[in-house]
Amino acid sequence: MEKKSYSVTEAKVKLQQFCAYQDRCHKEVVEKLQKMNMIPEAIDLIVTELIQDNFLNEERFARSFARGKFRIKKWGRLRIVRELKFRNISKYNIDAGLKEIEEVDYLNTLDELARKRTNAVKEANPFKRKKKIADYLFYRGWESHLVYEKINELVK
Repeated sequence: MEKKSYSVTEAKVKLQQFCAYQDRCHKEVVEKLQKMNMIPEAIDLIVTELIQDNFLNEERFARSFARGKFRIKKWGRLRIVRELKFRNISKYNIDAGLKEIEEVDYLNTLDELARKRTNAVKEANPFKRKKKIADYLFYRGWESHLVYEKINELVK
């Protein structure tokens, strides 16, 4: 089956819609253009124009990504940083994204998650119980010192 070919103008319009729908990072846009069989020169041109027209802004992406993953998926900072690094986001933009998370909200969310998980884990052995809760929180990207502090507070 032959893939549809796009002119630079058609591809640019398609990518403007793609970026307008939700904030995107450069990596996602480049991958999308590569799937559209665009040549590297056209990709560079389109990405440059998207940045100039403010359809593509990595700082805005990092901020909305961090806000969304924290509020909706309840991810900790470590998981958010790991995912942003995977998307080739700069340290400056990662730091800007993390500033979107208020410390009070962060600690309240950890408390809420840890309490829910503590009630869900039906393990009699306190060491195994602590490990199950800790593993759950580590997977979600919460810092170890905060996790252990919270678990020791909740599980006696």
